[in-house]
Amino acid sequence: MQNTLLFVSNVLIWGSTWIAIAWQVGPVPVLVSVFYRFGSAGLILLLVLAALRRLPVPDWRDQPFILAQALCLYCCNFLCFYSAAAYLPSGLISVIFSLATLCNVVNARLFFGDRISGRTLLAAAVGMSGLLLLFGHQVLGRFNTGTLKGVGLAALGTLFFSLGNMASRRNSAAGIAPLTANAWGMVYGTAVLLALPGLTATPVILPPDGRYLAALSYLSLVGSVVGFTTYLMLVSRIGSSRAAYTTVLFPIVALTLSTVFEGYRWNAVSLAGLALTLSGNLVIFWRRSDN
Repeated sequence: MQNTLLFVSNVLIWGSTWIAIAWQVGPVPVLVSVFYRFGSAGLILLLVLAALRRLPVPDWRDQPFILAQALCLYCCNFLCFYSAAAYLPSGLISVIFSLATLCNVVNARLFFGDRISGRTLLAAAVGMSGLLLLFGHQVLGRFNTGTLKGVGLAALGTLFFSLGNMASRRNSAAGIAPLTANAWGMVYGTAVLLALPGLTATPVILPPDGRYLAALSYLSLVGSVVGFTTYLMLVSRIGSSRAAYTTVLFPIVALTLSTVFEGYRWNAVSLAGLALTLSGNLVIFWRRSDN
């Protein structure tokens, strides 16, 4: 029952964060927006855990893996996703992100020696066919370079997310609690994000309006503190591959919100592309449930 609650909560939370990310794209540079998000989220989590006296300092031998988790889950991936939101509707970014299931299977093989079955290869073929239907006409039909950039950035962000899953899996196996890894990871990620604007001469702009602040508050507290904690708890309980099944349902929530708030328009080809992409993930789900 607890795993089910964690699963459903994570789907609803992360399925709704994509539209909030889109609301942050605009006058505030991406670097600064991601810093605001994880700086505030990390501060909240640190204060809560410190007050509860549940903030142990990981051993030095674990620090490089906490840093790897930080860079992949709280920094590089969201720099990619926020940048992609300038080119693609938020719901479509979530569809690309749903392929994290496949990335996790491949990376689990590379880093932990997990087996890849023929059904996984079928899932990859089906999922990629769906993406071609969703984006092929926009990229190839009129050679829309903006769409191509958006797809590439979202795919790169998904890869970073998957690599962060591998670091999280290693940290859980080393006995580091998800909340601890989450808190210190956000601190490290925030430190990197704090340095980048100075190194890149990016102007620091204050939140411009109430909608931006509302999106930032939701992304920081619910999307980051609660969302990442529930997800990493799932990773530690059921493994990275099974935890990534939540991404199968994210696009349904995200595309519903994108249709309502961004005016995303459906047609037969896009519906078929979505169905194929999600089916590719479900093939992996059926494989696991049969075992």
